[in-house]
Amino acid sequence: MTDQRDPYADRPYVPPTSPQQPTDAGGGWPFAEPRAQVDASDSDTYMYDASMGDHEPTVAVNEPTVAFGGGSGSGGGGPVPPAFAPAPAPRKKRRAGRLVAAVTGIVLLSGASAAGGAAIYDAMNDDSSVSTTTTGTSLDRPASSTQSTNDISAVAEAVLPSAVVINVAGGGESGTGTGIVISDDGNILTNNHVIEAAADGGTITVAFNDGTNARAEIVGRDVATDVAVIKAQDVDGLTAATLGNSREVQVGQTVVAIGSPFGLESTVTQGIVSALNRPVSPGDGSGLEQGGPTTTFPAIQTDAAINPGNSGGPLVDLDGHVIGINSAINTGGSGNGSVGLGFAIPINLANNVATQILNGKTVEHARIGVEVSSATSEDKITTIGAEIGEVTMGGAGEKAGLKSGDIVTKVDGNPISSNSALVATIRGYKPGDEVTLTILRNGKAQEVEVKLDSDNGATARTQD
Repeated sequence: MTDQRDPYADRPYVPPTSPQQPTDAGGGWPFAEPRAQVDASDSDTYMYDASMGDHEPTVAVNEPTVAFGGGSGSGGGGPVPPAFAPAPAPRKKRRAGRLVAAVTGIVLLSGASAAGGAAIYDAMNDDSSVSTTTTGTSLDRPASSTQSTNDISAVAEAVLPSAVVINVAGGGESGTGTGIVISDDGNILTNNHVIEAAADGGTITVAFNDGTNARAEIVGRDVATDVAVIKAQDVDGLTAATLGNSREVQVGQTVVAIGSPFGLESTVTQGIVSALNRPVSPGDGSGLEQGGPTTTFPAIQTDAAINPGNSGGPLVDLDGHVIGINSAINTGGSGNGSVGLGFAIPINLANNVATQILNGKTVEHARIGVEVSSATSEDKITTIGAEIGEVTMGGAGEKAGLKSGDIVTKVDGNPISSNSALVATIRGYKPGDEVTLTILRNGKAQEVEVKLDSDNGATARTQD
């Protein structure tokens, strides 16, 4: 396939289904870059036992399937407010030539993923979700948004130098995506599904906004959250992006997406935040078939136009601060382009995962230590929460007094509509965080305090 195609276009995604929906929802969902899918079996994603693999179940949803895309673009001149001092002059790199990723036409892609139900956004927005570990990158310097300008051209001018095109080849496949520079010496934040094809001896090149390019290597990646860090070789003086705080994101605020849709680098689009904490579990199920983890994350939904090739690119606020990593789109089954349903990984979650990677650690994820499935009301089609099945002996759930048959309806006061929503929400916390679960037990509501366990890196190890 050409560079313009997604490296995983050959692995079509199968959307998750509601309890009474057929597995194949039809529609031939187009896809940008690939991701793993939640299994239809009723089990817990955060019961991370190395011997068991991932146990994330498929959530019943009433929304169309989500297909990976993501991204954002660049914009032209215009007055530069004080919040956006002109970026430093592009640094000169030592590599000539450039791998051309753009093509002259639109390439139709196949594949799909899924997002379902409203869920918890505050779980991703706790101050504790922002890492304080020193990495020498933008991850250490999250900034608060002041929404001081609505000049999109100024936003584009500030962020474009930090957005890169990522070209990947490996395993007989090739594709393009987007990345975000987070250090002046070449660390780049992106999606795992963008660079996964090169994980086994493949090739990665990075094309910078000033027209130069460099080879890059994978520093680390995490399938469970679809976050990866790569390092461009023999570069310096890059412009690192400024990371924001996703706890401050509000529905309705204006956002800008930057990326390389269909290989068209430096593309800028504008939209708003449409919803928060959408549980997104895209993929084709291959992770489960191979005993590996599946991807689930609590997404920021936006109507900014993002398309195949945007994956891994920044979603930014009007201060030019990165609030998310564009990762998935829902095409509605009508094609392979944007229909105004895009999804981004909140930057707080990406920050925590990337910080662990840059510190040379195996990525750890929070877990309750239970298996869950979607609970339905008496009509058997309306999901009302996440029903607990098996409770792991000695785990956080057992210590908190959770029992089989309990139905989790809220986390920290925010509604949980399904097992997928609970899984995505817990992914947004860190091991050791304390959460308040509202549960139904024998038809009566009560609250349970849970101190989350760690999977001790078991989920991350299964991806290899």
